[in-house]
Amino acid sequence: MSERDLNEKDRLDRLLDQIRADFPRVRIIPKPESRFQRLIARLLKIVSFGQINDYLDGYHTTVGNRIYVTGDWEELSRNRRFLVLTHEMVHVRQFRRFTLPLVAILYVLLPLPVGLAWFRAHFEKEAYAEEIRAAAALYGKEHVSAAEFRADIIGQFTGPAYGFMWPFRRAMERWYDRILAGL
Repeated sequence: MSERDLNEKDRLDRLLDQIRADFPRVRIIPKPESRFQRLIARLLKIVSFGQINDYLDGYHTTVGNRIYVTGDWEELSRNRRFLVLTHEMVHVRQFRRFTLPLVAILYVLLPLPVGLAWFRAHFEKEAYAEEIRAAAALYGKEHVSAAEFRADIIGQFTGPAYGFMWPFRRAMERWYDRILAGL
């Protein structure tokens, strides 16, 4: 049975069952309830001179086996939650492969924390590629080929959301086109 043939409830429930079986220590935590995440939000707002002001309510974040979700998590459609978890589970696997301390150093600091964050871009490209493939399976290739969807993903890399992690738009456009070509 293909992803398009499953209903939203079955798809999300199947993914959650798979996560529990393969990664029993993974926890999904509302980000606004975490003091640690609220502290990060304040620090990001300061170091970005106010440009990153939607960290708590606009982005889901994975640290080790903890997936921090926005406060509106339960109101999101099941398909949207499925896509978020598909993306965030890539990060869980990255933490498992490289360890929390190493991912933290690579993701946050190298080679630069802002502007040229190659490792952050590398980790996020893996996760966004998986999300793009999952969205194509759910909604069709036309959906992920749409200019608005494409611009949103590319903007995550080139804009303030992740600290302008990889500001080379053409490189990101080529990366995106390679993902599309592989669908």
